[in-house]
Amino acid sequence: MSEEKKISIDPITRLEGHGKIEIFLDEQENVKNAYLQVPEYKGFEKFCEGRRAEDMPNITNRICGVCPEAHHLASTKALDDAYDVEPPEPAKKLRELFYNAYIYADHILHFYYLASPDFLVGVDAPKEARNILGVIGEVGEEIGKKVIKQRGKGQKIVRMLAGKSVHPAFGLPGGVTKSLSSEEREELNELTSDMVDFAQFTLDLFKDEVLTKYEDIIKSDKLKTYSMGLTEDGKLSHTGGEVNVVDPKGEHFASFSHADYTDVIREHKESWSYMKFPYLKEIGWKGFEEGEDSGVYRVGTLGRINVAEGMKTELAQEEYEEMFDVLGRPVHSTLAYHWARLIEVLQAAEMMEKLAQDEDLESDNIRNEPGEPGSGVGIVEAARGTLIHDYDLTKDGLIENANLIVATNHNASVISMSVRDAAKKYIDGGNIQEGMLNSVERAFRAYDPCLACATHSAMGETPLKVNIYDSTGYKYKEVTQGLGGRE
Repeated sequence: MSEEKKISIDPITRLEGHGKIEIFLDEQENVKNAYLQVPEYKGFEKFCEGRRAEDMPNITNRICGVCPEAHHLASTKALDDAYDVEPPEPAKKLRELFYNAYIYADHILHFYYLASPDFLVGVDAPKEARNILGVIGEVGEEIGKKVIKQRGKGQKIVRMLAGKSVHPAFGLPGGVTKSLSSEEREELNELTSDMVDFAQFTLDLFKDEVLTKYEDIIKSDKLKTYSMGLTEDGKLSHTGGEVNVVDPKGEHFASFSHADYTDVIREHKESWSYMKFPYLKEIGWKGFEEGEDSGVYRVGTLGRINVAEGMKTELAQEEYEEMFDVLGRPVHSTLAYHWARLIEVLQAAEMMEKLAQDEDLESDNIRNEPGEPGSGVGIVEAARGTLIHDYDLTKDGLIENANLIVATNHNASVISMSVRDAAKKYIDGGNIQEGMLNSVERAFRAYDPCLACATHSAMGETPLKVNIYDSTGYKYKEVTQGLGGRE
């Protein structure tokens, strides 16, 4: 295809990692297809082999500087399983506090810094305005200061427990490294005192400035897919319980925990991306299609809220019910990820406020003795969705095999489909405007993708295709590696 028949958005912006979007036009300059391509590669599984298992929580949290807490806790829980040890209750509560602080800070970052410029500033605004400074220009300096302060509070709680807010050192097989002193718990009470108010303010801002003004777009941009997420006693969970899957009608399809994930999920690869494309094993890989006959599914805030029977806290439950009243159940509107994300901010704030009153946070009973090394799987809900760490240990406690399926991998298919559909909806090949391209980018931002986390290949093998041509342009050899997929 000639160069004028292709539109490139390179690099795409306001996400973690590097990617590009290639949009292909037909002879009438209509969008034929679009691809989100991820050219970066990490290969974490492979270079974890031979490492000491207890080092894994502090190795894998280097995958990403945005959500290291998620990899840290998933890895820690995998070691709990591998060493057959259950943490004591105070340790579980400290992990819960740690994780809710992460969810709170991460979701605030995404909504205000990465997503809201598309709505509060607008896709047609000049690029120099589509950022957090442009958002502050719209909402005012005082609110901007409040956003920075509140995100900082979440990070401070993580730092209080884990020594630092990026690349934490907190989880151990069977427990955690430290509890809180009475002075720290008093400070925790002060930090959490206005978090619920801020979460409610942010939800009101979303309803007034996003839902009201963009309701038609939110309701029209739909993908009817399966949904996946953790629930605990039916309630939306980030750290415990089992993973549930519902079909596009919202009816139960499957449940699994720990090592059983391989009974439900398999992974597919495409030659044009380093991301894996997981799918539901029972249905099979049917390509980038929606509906009950396609094995693709969503994870993340929208996936979690679709599979949950409710929220763990009172105020978040009210918001949960309102969302379904407005959008129906299950919610298939891609841009509704933002609403679900802010409902989780409120639940995290309520849970931290309650945990701050718990004297168990000062307990010395924070670790149980690990058993003998074996195999283990740890599953948590990262801010971006279901995160799976799967380790096989040697008898000496070294990593023999490791497999990671991260949230953006789970969502890789639906992100690609959303980008494709947005391109077909907004791109006029004969009259390209910057706002059109920004509308395409807005589609992937709803998922809050982390491409650095996602770009590591199953089995540590780099997908690669090399075409060799002679001087006349004749292709006389094709060399491929790792393109068969883990099927």
